[in-house]
Amino acid sequence: MSETPPGEATKPPRFAAASLISLIFLNMLGFGIIVPLLPFYAKSFDAPPWQVALIFSAFSVGTFFGEPFWGRLSDRYGRKPLLISTIIANGLCYLALAFAPNAWAAFGIRLLGGLFSGNGSVIQGYIADVTPPERRTRALSYQSAAWNVGLIVGPSLGGLFAHPEAGPVGFQLPLFIASGMFGACALGILLVIRESRAREVGPPRHPSRWRATGEAARHPVIGKLMLVTFLVGFAFTGVESIFGLWAQERYGWGPREVGIAFAFAGAASAVTQMTFTGPLAERYGQGRMLAVGMALTMVCLALQPVVNSGPATIAVMSLSAIGASIAWPNVAAMISESADPHRQGQILGLNNAMSALARVIGPFCAGLSFAGLTIHGPFLQGALAVAPAVWLALAAGEIARRRRGGAGPP
Repeated sequence: MSETPPGEATKPPRFAAASLISLIFLNMLGFGIIVPLLPFYAKSFDAPPWQVALIFSAFSVGTFFGEPFWGRLSDRYGRKPLLISTIIANGLCYLALAFAPNAWAAFGIRLLGGLFSGNGSVIQGYIADVTPPERRTRALSYQSAAWNVGLIVGPSLGGLFAHPEAGPVGFQLPLFIASGMFGACALGILLVIRESRAREVGPPRHPSRWRATGEAARHPVIGKLMLVTFLVGFAFTGVESIFGLWAQERYGWGPREVGIAFAFAGAASAVTQMTFTGPLAERYGQGRMLAVGMALTMVCLALQPVVNSGPATIAVMSLSAIGASIAWPNVAAMISESADPHRQGQILGLNNAMSALARVIGPFCAGLSFAGLTIHGPFLQGALAVAPAVWLALAAGEIARRRRGGAGPP
């Protein structure tokens, strides 16, 4: 096999990453249309609360298994075919969801949907292939911004076309629209996106998922960053899952007020990633900016129980989102730079699987602390979880700098 870095194998065009990010926006728009409707969709089957929770968690469980699998395949067979196939399959899952006869069928479809949606590592791998290391955080921050904008715009479209009073049938139109968005994204990738890496020949050079997990965990940079991903994902998903109940208990808020709060946080996150995240990382270093983002997030989580007004809550929530927006793209960029170029997809997939695992465990622990300790429990446990991530970020950044021979920002 040639030792040429895979990103240089096919010489993709200058704006390859920007083209993919633009198309992925359609992917996230389709996803965002459905997310806020899922509780009402599940209830339309007269499902008890525990079944509603299962339908939610099924997606993350599927993603946990999908991320390393698709990332590993894309390392061997190329990014483009894996992107097209997983996006088409995901669109078909949303189409099937429109005709699900009961809650258990919806659970199975969501499990498959999560499996096929676990293609974030393929997207990140493509961006890493076509972007030089010094610009990688900037490109990945644009990708995150596209996701956030999709999650802001999508819910309003979903709410516009849904008719919960009609039962499961009332959710078919939003599901059809979401499926169409995925189809349009796959068609755009087929027509516009050029493959970023040559297909490998010869025997596979990728270890099994579990062996790769052990190797990644022992890596002085990647292991620390994967732990950061889990800790911060645990904190954020726990708070997000319980925020509506907390706000109702604290301020008497309903879905409209909670939706507005999330819209402000999403907008703050998107603006930060489009304007500040990349330039700050390029100037001050990825490890330092990751630590700064984690520290801001930790402080905001600890402050949330103390603030005593709705506007202040939204402001602190938005600051917390800004901290995460400064931090997250740096994790993927540092992992892509530290991993074997021929195994970027697999390693990025393992990191994304840690995030998926956090989305399963975080809400469960947040629910326990909310019900059994105090309504502020999810924020306090979140702040405690993020605290060690600050040190891990600094340590990973310093080790990465030394492994590069001291080049670049400290």
